[in-house]
Amino acid sequence: MTEAKAGRQVLVTGYGAVTPLGHTVTETWTAMLAGRSGVDTVDAIDVTDLEVRIGGQVRGFTPGRYMPAMVSRRADPYAQYALAAALEACEHAGLVVDDHLAPRVAVIIGSGYGPVGSIYRAANRLRDKGPRAIGPFNQVTTAMDSAAGEISMRLGAQGPSRALSTACASGADAVGAGMRMISNGEADIVIAGGADACVTTVDLAASGNARALSKRNDDPAAACRPFDVHRDGFVMSEGAAVVVLEAAEVAERRGATALAELTGYGASSDAHHWTAPHPEGRGACLAVEAALRDAGITGSDVDYVNAHGTGTQLNDATETAVLRKVLGDRVTRIPVSSTKSMTGHMIGAAGAVELVASIQALRTGDVPPTINCDEPIDPDINFVPHRTQHHERMRTALSNSFGFGGHNAALVVRAV
Repeated sequence: MTEAKAGRQVLVTGYGAVTPLGHTVTETWTAMLAGRSGVDTVDAIDVTDLEVRIGGQVRGFTPGRYMPAMVSRRADPYAQYALAAALEACEHAGLVVDDHLAPRVAVIIGSGYGPVGSIYRAANRLRDKGPRAIGPFNQVTTAMDSAAGEISMRLGAQGPSRALSTACASGADAVGAGMRMISNGEADIVIAGGADACVTTVDLAASGNARALSKRNDDPAAACRPFDVHRDGFVMSEGAAVVVLEAAEVAERRGATALAELTGYGASSDAHHWTAPHPEGRGACLAVEAALRDAGITGSDVDYVNAHGTGTQLNDATETAVLRKVLGDRVTRIPVSSTKSMTGHMIGAAGAVELVASIQALRTGDVPPTINCDEPIDPDINFVPHRTQHHERMRTALSNSFGFGGHNAALVVRAV
């Protein structure tokens, strides 16, 4: 459980995203507000023999727009997405890592699965063609830290560069860890986020066999149904999101524009089951309560919740109970939405994408919808069904991320 922080104010000054809805934050946000689904029949791999044949793919992504061919040849798609999102975030923040800044700029990228596609391809190549067919960069390409490494080398960031893996909480935990580094004085700027590219045959088969995925193959856009009575599982998706975190005084010296203040982070473990949340949401409660305490607020101060909201039977019921417990009656007076209904579940990227959506909601007053929420499991909660809603005077948002293995993380962000 995370204790209250002491130290420097942490600002978000830039962000980038590559998602099934678009290759930038603007494209992704516009699609969210339109209630458009990025879920479709998977066509990048052969899914003929799979029980689940739908997913959220990043379509039309051109690595050459973001990196030279020598990088794209060695980098797994998850690292390519992370690098593209990081470059957008730095451009958005007006951040150029010069010799003065470099030693105090860190990189943390979370991922639930890492470069699994490259791992599978290397194993097949070894089986089919033998050891001499394995390239010298394979040990780099198939490492969990490859995304962080590519970003730090491209930007010239000489502070710590790290990989972090806590399943579906990875992106949120990476941002929280970056917040701590700045607050504690370990870094001045942290490029943090999450990435995954796990729409693969193996991962669709495994999660499908675990009965965690929606089987609505005949209607992909309606498959992800968070908080709906008729939900039947999550949808596997891919992509990345990265934010630039800065100490307030550093951002001021640079003349950077603050998009939001990151005020709270909490993390916990269920210590219960590999795939099922604790039935009473004990770990999730600990994480949310810690994040609120870290931010110096209570549940009554929260104006919007971007829920974990996967569309599975257990998660959505448990998260609803957690929100009622931690926020009390406040949860019935504020919008609570799940953008996974449109993006699908981007695993390690999810928490970072959803933080971006939370900040956008605070900045614009527009709350993205929970599409496919036809019959809410709790009619007293405003799950923002189907269509975007506009809410004035939203100051504080809570973003939840709960993952397999009982990993829980929550972030609190405040408007500036």
